[in-house]
Amino acid sequence: MEPYEDPRLPVEDRVTDLLARMTPEEKAGLLCHGRMLAGDRGPYRSGAELIGERHINHFAMMQVPSPGEMARWNNHVQDLAAATRLGIPVTLSSDPRHGVVSNPATAHTGGGFSPGPEPIGLAATDDPDLVEEFARAVAGELRAVGIRLALHPMADLATEPRWARISGTFGEDADRAGRMLAAYVRGMQGDSLASGVACMTKHFPGHGPQADGEDSHFARGKWQAFSGNNLEQHLKPFEAALGAGTAQMMTCYSIPGGSGLPEVGASFSREAITGLLRERLGFDGVVCSDFNVLTGLDIPGLGELPPRNWGVEHLSLTEQLLKLLDAGVDQLGGETRTALLTDAVRDGSVTEDRIDASARRILRDKFRLGLFEDPYVDPEAAEALVGSPATRELGRRAQRRSLVRLTPRRGALNRIPASPAVYVENVDPAVAACYGRVVDRPEEADLAVVRLQAPYEQRESPLERHFHSGSLEFPPEEIRRLEALCATVPTAVDVFLDRPAVLTGLSSAAALLTGSFGAYDDLVLDVVFGRRDAEGVLPFDLPSSMAEVEASFGDVPFSMPNPLFRCGRRAGG
Repeated sequence: MEPYEDPRLPVEDRVTDLLARMTPEEKAGLLCHGRMLAGDRGPYRSGAELIGERHINHFAMMQVPSPGEMARWNNHVQDLAAATRLGIPVTLSSDPRHGVVSNPATAHTGGGFSPGPEPIGLAATDDPDLVEEFARAVAGELRAVGIRLALHPMADLATEPRWARISGTFGEDADRAGRMLAAYVRGMQGDSLASGVACMTKHFPGHGPQADGEDSHFARGKWQAFSGNNLEQHLKPFEAALGAGTAQMMTCYSIPGGSGLPEVGASFSREAITGLLRERLGFDGVVCSDFNVLTGLDIPGLGELPPRNWGVEHLSLTEQLLKLLDAGVDQLGGETRTALLTDAVRDGSVTEDRIDASARRILRDKFRLGLFEDPYVDPEAAEALVGSPATRELGRRAQRRSLVRLTPRRGALNRIPASPAVYVENVDPAVAACYGRVVDRPEEADLAVVRLQAPYEQRESPLERHFHSGSLEFPPEEIRRLEALCATVPTAVDVFLDRPAVLTGLSSAAALLTGSFGAYDDLVLDVVFGRRDAEGVLPFDLPSSMAEVEASFGDVPFSMPNPLFRCGRRAGG
């Protein structure tokens, strides 16, 4: 047994021993964090090539077909890793898998995992204990299939209402977001990383203030607008995550215009990573760039994304790499071209000591996770644990607790007959049939229940369609249709608030208005039929108009002077 293989030795001693044995090529592989599909399907290079030839041992898992198959795939890639010269185990990572929003660039659903609400819904519960309990269950399911690094949570503040990724945040209030983030990190990582899942909190130093709400996955969204000079507020949730011990950090694509930081994406900013994160906030863990800042990505059926090298497009690829390393990045998200690193070391552009500093941080987490002791999982146990009745019920409880009642119950909704006739839109009729007789026409109904998606503008590119952007107002013809429905029959309206929709017309027309953040139909119907009240708190301001949104400061919480509903609103209060 070599010293680095001896679990009795301190982690730092094991890291030092292993690092001294590694070649430049093996270190370069350690600094790359690729993508992988279970079964080597799709455009990504095979695990055998990436692990055996390029020495890469960090992979973000994309779509996962089932818990058992994912567990077997983990064991397969660990066998490939064990056959390499030093036997360095693979760390598998993943974007969120326990919500209801599926976006091939940011989050996944399916695979048998137990869904709760979106993170913004966890914030709406206003219950750190519940958030920690749910995160612990999430970690248990991820561990069962071999995923030991979570590419979440998002510590970004929802200060720009038009931004497409608000559902992945913990809201607009920095203090509440910090409490929920800390609870989430504690639940995910457990008492020690050996019994938990490491968190890579993102997107430092804050992704929320996107100019006009456009997302920086795309060139039109490369700029942020710190028009209120409020960078400090956006650092608060990251400080809370650091206080809870988050293992790793991911940087932001965006150029922080008006923040006082250099006008380059955070991955290329020494002032952001070394100055703010390391020196001021004291973080010495792994810093990973957001994915594909150097290399573009082709997503099957959705098209090609160019590199998100915002602010340094004029530099050569080698110059961009050197700027990343000088900024303080340890690991290159989405990159598999290890030769970029080895060539830079050979020609003297980068010292091996600089590579070693990052390799040390990365190895430290592999040892802390216990992967050198046992990287394998039990496929049968994974099938039994993932999506178990107990965990699914916990997810349902979190969904139920996240529902927000925005207006009081009005009129006939306080006097629902014992066997009502119910008209529904965007509600499963089979579920609604458990509450009354489902009818086809509003005129035949005692009440109507309508579930809506917060409005957005359809974009042209297939991938950008997954990022809900643009106006937060429903089209006038849709408002007229809904007002006519409400005039015909008492109507309960629930809106999925993945962004803060303008609900001014609906708030006065509907007999009941609720907000949801990922919840099953029956949980919403329980509220409509008075079996339960909605307990959640609104995690952001809801604007009264788009004019108010456009006049507000996108980096300043609560900068709309006259919102329709204020953040913190609970049960129609």
